[in-house]
Amino acid sequence: MTKPRLRILLAAPRGFCAGVERAIAVVERSLAKFGAPVYVRHEIVHNRHVVETLKAQGAVFVDELDEMPEGRPVVFSAHGVPKSVPAAAVAREMIYLDATCPLVSKVHAEAERHDRAGRQIILIGHANHPEVIGTMGQVPDGRMVLVETVAQAETLAPADPDNLAYVTQTTLSVDETADIIEVLRRRFPTIVGPRREDICYATTNRQAAVKEIAPQCDSFLVVGAPTSSNANRLVEVAQKLGCTQATLIESADAIDWDSIPAGTLGLTAGASTPDVLVREVIAAAQTRYDVTVEETSAMPENMSFGLPRLLTV
Repeated sequence: MTKPRLRILLAAPRGFCAGVERAIAVVERSLAKFGAPVYVRHEIVHNRHVVETLKAQGAVFVDELDEMPEGRPVVFSAHGVPKSVPAAAVAREMIYLDATCPLVSKVHAEAERHDRAGRQIILIGHANHPEVIGTMGQVPDGRMVLVETVAQAETLAPADPDNLAYVTQTTLSVDETADIIEVLRRRFPTIVGPRREDICYATTNRQAAVKEIAPQCDSFLVVGAPTSSNANRLVEVAQKLGCTQATLIESADAIDWDSIPAGTLGLTAGASTPDVLVREVIAAAQTRYDVTVEETSAMPENMSFGLPRLLTV
């Protein structure tokens, strides 16, 4: 029987960003230097495949520092942590390695700078996301307020509207964030923004790649974790461009193939997703369809970040 044809438009860039590569390398190099087990506070990145791979090498994932025994190193995740966490590690005389993405650390530094200048800070982001918790924990309670939507920006009532600044989570929708910033700038003309935008290059590039191909697609798959902000935003981008059958999946095993019509399938991956999971989706499609794969022209990404000094000496 002849297989139905399926054209896969493979987005590029996709998958691992420099911050994720660095975070994984911090855990692997820590294991090489200190031996197993090395403890990791929270998921190093939002991807089950990555976490399970590191567990197999000797990493142990915990929620809080008090779950760790004395004398073993701990790695802080790529999403960043409140200041109270490294302070607690120092108080316990723990060896800690900070795998916070440098682009998240940039946002932390901006928040501290605004706080020193006496400005109230508006953080554009998603409640309870680890990056938001970490960023809000850079300044004293009450100095930062979270705004998630345009509607919240429209009703925000700061105590001193002429002395404000804003920062953003690094993994947001580029377009939705721009809409919120437009409202803030209209309502508070003196508000101070970042010197360079906070949404990271990888988030921006991956959303742009989806925008390029989504209008041509009958369905769309984004490979990523349900907890991954940047992966969820990719689904939303595809849906807003008319590809209503855009779905987030963790792996090929999760695909409902009955919902994938013959025609054109868009395929991409969040910034914490290894490319092997994308290749497994293509392989699974090839068992059911006569597949052709067309990869979009990649935006060049040559960003890289160094490791903590403790791992380089």
